[in-house]
Amino acid sequence: MKAKNLYIAAALCAGTFGASNVAYAQDVFVDDAVTVTEFTCDNSTHYFTPKNSNWFIELGAGAGQPLVEKGTEKTVDGKKWTAAYSVGFGRWFSPYLGFRIKAIGGAVHWNAVNWDKKADWAYGWSRAKHVNLQAELMWDMFNSFGGVNEKRVFSIVPFVGLGGDAMWDYKNHYGNQPAATNNYTHGRAKSVQWTLPVSAGLQFRFRLSKYVDFFAEARAAFYGDNWNNVSEGNSVDAYVSAMGGFSFNLGGRGWNSFNECNYVSQIASLNGQVNNLRAQLDACGATVAALQAQLPCPEVVAKDCNNAPLMASVRFLINSAKIMPTEEVNVYSMAEWLKANPNEKIVIAGYADKDTGTSEYNMDLSQRRADAVKAELVNTYGIDPSRLETKAFGSDEQEYPSHNDWNRIVIFKQ
Repeated sequence: MKAKNLYIAAALCAGTFGASNVAYAQDVFVDDAVTVTEFTCDNSTHYFTPKNSNWFIELGAGAGQPLVEKGTEKTVDGKKWTAAYSVGFGRWFSPYLGFRIKAIGGAVHWNAVNWDKKADWAYGWSRAKHVNLQAELMWDMFNSFGGVNEKRVFSIVPFVGLGGDAMWDYKNHYGNQPAATNNYTHGRAKSVQWTLPVSAGLQFRFRLSKYVDFFAEARAAFYGDNWNNVSEGNSVDAYVSAMGGFSFNLGGRGWNSFNECNYVSQIASLNGQVNNLRAQLDACGATVAALQAQLPCPEVVAKDCNNAPLMASVRFLINSAKIMPTEEVNVYSMAEWLKANPNEKIVIAGYADKDTGTSEYNMDLSQRRADAVKAELVNTYGIDPSRLETKAFGSDEQEYPSHNDWNRIVIFKQ
């Protein structure tokens, strides 16, 4: 009887150890083993762009005018407004930031007569054609400050950009006058002027559907002083424009999101199972050490073994009587022990935690848990049902009064 108890305890400890040695084998009998703690989260929603969505194409038209040289040329003049056209494409990488490539082109007019009406190089109205290509960063203010809403009807989108501009086909421009007599200006104009402007502006976006938006946009682009082939006055030329058009959302606009706090309950359940297994391993180690210390063992009085818990158990999820795959190893260990000890009978005791459900419901739940384990031993491992007795204790008795979640359990007793 002495050696038999030691062998039983060692066998059951080995079975329990097998259920958890995948991740914690090295911590079984280490005094300073670290217990898995509860998972914490920041309760914030994170967004990311679905594959092949949030691309868009823009088509627009409007008007613009240059602000060049000094004097009245630096003011907005209705006479200098000319038609402008734009096309662009880009993508929103998040609900807050996007990127686009945009081209704006058209004719521009300016009045050179404001410099000096008496000068022989002042030829009055001049015009040219230009195309401006910009790479721009866009920011959705409303999603940033008002929360993400892909169905928001109205949004304000500031943007900044950097790119290149080509101006050509100058008409009535002093540098292109073959009869110019002023040596300071003669021959200075280029047939094509290349510049590197920066731009900034605001887009007012109106959602028409998931796939189409209407936008109205105001922007200003800033150039070096020689943008229009004239280097006079202030050192910066500018071009202002106002445009409207449509944006076509390829694949629609929308975002995938996740909140790590949504998974806290699952993580907490797994943490609880890991901690329970570690506690069982510690108990097994202490039991084996105590039995080894007693060798040679004293005679054991039979009544002291009645209803004693065996060192194996089966854990369950809250409100569940289904045996989890991670607990199958403990049922298997008990089946192997029963096969090795054909004259032994056991009691399968079912429990439920006291913090959930009524006493009556928990009594029924604990009975179903015990019945599930018995059915597994009989149907899967061929154990004689006459050797198995089930008892339901519900939540009236708590094997682990200090750890409520641990009581969702079936315990094997003799």
